[in-house]
Amino acid sequence: MVQSTVLGYPRVGTNRAAKKATEGYWAGKVTEQELQDAHKAIRKERWETLKEAGVDFIPSGGEYTLYDSLLDHSFNFGVIPQRFVDQKLSDVDTYFAMGRGHQDRAKGIDVAANEMGKFFDSNYHIVKVDHTADQEFTLKRNQALEEYEEAKALGIETRPVLFGPVTYLSLVRKARDAPADFKPIALLDKLLPIYVEVLESLKKAGAKEVQLDEQILVTDQGEALAAEFKKAYAELAKVGLPITLTTAYGRVGKSIEFIKDLPISTLHIDLDREPKQLDAVIAAIKPTKINLELGLISGRNIWKNDLNASKALAEKAVAELGSDRVRVGTSSSLLHTPLTIAVENKLTPEQLSWLSFAKEKAGEVTALAAALNGKESAAFEQNAKDIAARREFERTSDSAVRDRVAAITPEQLKRKAEFPVRREAQKAKLNLPKFPTTTIGSFPQTKEIRVARAKFGKGELTKEQYETAMEDEIKSVVAIQNRLGLDLLVHGEPERNDMVQYFGEQLTGFIFTQLGWVQSYGTRYVRPPIVVSDVSRPAPMTVRWSAYAQSVSEKPMKGMLTGPVTILNWSFPRADISKEVQSKQLALALRDEVVDLAEAGIRAIQVDEPAIREGLPLRREDWDAYLTWAVDSFRLSTSGVENDVQVHSHFCYSDFGDIFPHIQRLDADVISIEASKADLKLLDIFKQHGYSNEIGPGVYDIHSPRVPSEQEIKDRLKAFAEVIPADLLIVNPDCGLKTRAWKETEESLTNLVNAAKWARENLQ
Repeated sequence: MVQSTVLGYPRVGTNRAAKKATEGYWAGKVTEQELQDAHKAIRKERWETLKEAGVDFIPSGGEYTLYDSLLDHSFNFGVIPQRFVDQKLSDVDTYFAMGRGHQDRAKGIDVAANEMGKFFDSNYHIVKVDHTADQEFTLKRNQALEEYEEAKALGIETRPVLFGPVTYLSLVRKARDAPADFKPIALLDKLLPIYVEVLESLKKAGAKEVQLDEQILVTDQGEALAAEFKKAYAELAKVGLPITLTTAYGRVGKSIEFIKDLPISTLHIDLDREPKQLDAVIAAIKPTKINLELGLISGRNIWKNDLNASKALAEKAVAELGSDRVRVGTSSSLLHTPLTIAVENKLTPEQLSWLSFAKEKAGEVTALAAALNGKESAAFEQNAKDIAARREFERTSDSAVRDRVAAITPEQLKRKAEFPVRREAQKAKLNLPKFPTTTIGSFPQTKEIRVARAKFGKGELTKEQYETAMEDEIKSVVAIQNRLGLDLLVHGEPERNDMVQYFGEQLTGFIFTQLGWVQSYGTRYVRPPIVVSDVSRPAPMTVRWSAYAQSVSEKPMKGMLTGPVTILNWSFPRADISKEVQSKQLALALRDEVVDLAEAGIRAIQVDEPAIREGLPLRREDWDAYLTWAVDSFRLSTSGVENDVQVHSHFCYSDFGDIFPHIQRLDADVISIEASKADLKLLDIFKQHGYSNEIGPGVYDIHSPRVPSEQEIKDRLKAFAEVIPADLLIVNPDCGLKTRAWKETEESLTNLVNAAKWARENLQ
């Protein structure tokens, strides 16, 4: 019998229950017991949903988290850097401090968070805890066992999940003071006994098998770790608990040559992203006893699965291996999708017929398994009709937009002059001091802003009343920036609900959910727009607000846009045309906006592209094609203006050493980058490559509520100036300030401005 599986499930909870409980705890409104009870209720709901759907292998354990799963593993394995131990906080507060920092001046507590990074090529963030060369491990908490027994008490059999040991050590961070040649994978021998201890406890508790996620196998790095995989799994197999080794987000490639020899019971592969790998994998494992788990239902997108196409792929595997050796499931965890379409009541019936969220995908998995077992349901017939209708809608999309993309010329990708010429024109126009200060764009989104936006959406405020409220907020934000002494101002973005959704709502070709929340990190959730047809800009999107802000300021104002690659990567894209075509459609729409901003008198325009590095394919051989169209999309967006318009771009979590030449090819006049949260490690890249345009390495971490000291910022500016010419340096935070409170924002920016004034006098 073909069985069904889901690798992971959203943990936001109904009505974002997880966010409310966790943020309530941080605010002191929820006790630790109430926090734990709330999350326990969410886990129960998740397990029961999957059981009711008929899923055979239901995940538990390490795929659920209060904040981040990789952080959980580090904490559970006793990897707690000394600076957190020294604070003498409770376990739960230590855990949260590791993820988001902790500052309590009355108690003398001030500790910065661990570094964050993107999880492979997704928009989910992981917390990368420092590991030292002499790191020791201990099983501080057996989360996998606890949650397996928690589910079992409810009468639900689950498959416990952990990061595989090789992927875990490949994702964590090397401590900055560790020897240059140290890599965390060297700790494998020390870590394996902890995994053995966990697996032995699960076997004793009655677990039927365990799921070890080894996504590193879909990268080039994974192919170089054959010896480590062989060592790890030879040791883990001794426990006698069947192991399902899962891969996701790409193809296993040449790694199948050693995977086939590992002592595992089942191998999971992603056939949504990489369907062409099926034949090679079947050929490799057919002579072995390894079962094959087919990731056919997308865990990354929200389109209804073509069940007949998936069935055909699965039947190929069944024909070669037999039904007892084949399972069907999601391509990855469903973490990246919203909970259910059942709560969406503003989408049309036609639109809903295109979509499948986590709960519906679980149903697709079980329907597919049933069909392969000879019990095909009526759902298949309806599915075929829905897929055909969707294809017809795609076929009749806006041809004029595609014609405009086809007519793009090389000249449209170039500024009118090279950077040195542009820079002189921009200096004369902007008249900024040395070490100019600015922010990345957004300012705190207060309760009052959110209430006004909600009332406007409900029709309780007229358009005029809403716009007056936003103008008042902009005027206030401009006044605050002037009082603090910032040099290049922003309007604060009070009118924006989200940096991608805001633009999608004003472009053709998008639809939006009401409750389609997806976790980005911690308690930060987003509602990704859905690209359903060709994209164009009917009217200006930001000019009205930036022009108003400039009208109430004598200092220059920076216009703020989200770039085409980021809009695309942080939306659910179409599946019928390439990402390149979709990105260039967005770029043309944004090009029109950039030109309109410049014509309205905005002389600095920031086009954020934090997702360029995130979207980089996991295999190096796929890089060039992606980077060519991604960089071209940015240049297409920004090259329609005169030399005296200063073009900025911003990057978050961009470990872009390997693609630095492409960052240079963007030809932005100014780039700002997340640097402080990465402990200034990007400085090494600039030492190696240099950078000729202006740059703003972030001087403090905005993802933490802690306020950086003035001296801390001075020290960072001094470090930057040792690598980058002082006259090229901009002073800014790591990222936007939307999620921060006003008190900490003003205190932090005061210290930033004072440090910049010091730098003007003391750094050359």
